[in-house]
Amino acid sequence: MTTVGLLYPGHAAEDDFPRIEITLDTDVRLPLFSTDAGEGAYRPDALRGSGAPERLTEGVEELRLAGAEALVWASPGGSFVYGWAGAHNQIATLARSAGLPASSTAFGFVHAVRELGAGRVAVAAAWPEDVTALFADFLVAGGTEVVASRSAGLATAAEAAGWEPEQVKELARAADHPDAEVLLLPDAALHTAAYIPELEEALGKPVLTASQVTVREGLRLTDRRVWAPTLGTLFATHRPVPGAVEPKGIEVRE
Repeated sequence: MTTVGLLYPGHAAEDDFPRIEITLDTDVRLPLFSTDAGEGAYRPDALRGSGAPERLTEGVEELRLAGAEALVWASPGGSFVYGWAGAHNQIATLARSAGLPASSTAFGFVHAVRELGAGRVAVAAAWPEDVTALFADFLVAGGTEVVASRSAGLATAAEAAGWEPEQVKELARAADHPDAEVLLLPDAALHTAAYIPELEEALGKPVLTASQVTVREGLRLTDRRVWAPTLGTLFATHRPVPGAVEPKGIEVRE
């Protein structure tokens, strides 16, 4: 059995993870701890607050007792708002407090793009433009070119969690660009796990979503490969990650 512990901010689209666990239909387990998300607002200051060390570490013991072999901070915004170096430090602190390999969804996007052998992406984000710009800067720092982006301008995770699939698909279509090799839907509050192949078929390219990437990042930390095409192209390839950018001080095995 492989057990990946997930730290998820508040309550929004965390039900995507039990769906993914069922979809994988293997011995992979994904216990989840909902951390204090504070306001749940899509502002840089609020997102930084959600990723504070005391909020991340509050769920560590529960996940350790659940048998977690690795931890993933399942909040892209609560990580990349710290910048490239700050996000490294955040996850290194989490890894030290837990005594386990750790990473975040933000780093998971960088690794997933590389695993797909891509270099150019489009970003379809539910966040306001200033938050989306911070994510684009993070991707660039990780060696990924952002050729296009679109922001829906939502104010809270609760708003994003209430979106219907067609709204997510419309955002993805609006953000896509002919030069993008992959499209990213990076908001962890959007429900996406049920229809990733539909998105890929509509756009004609791989699509990476927050919940899908979070699970893939946790499996990467545990040296586990799972074949699950119903979760998109990312789970239908066994290619290694060339030149993976690992947060300093974190035990990451690839």
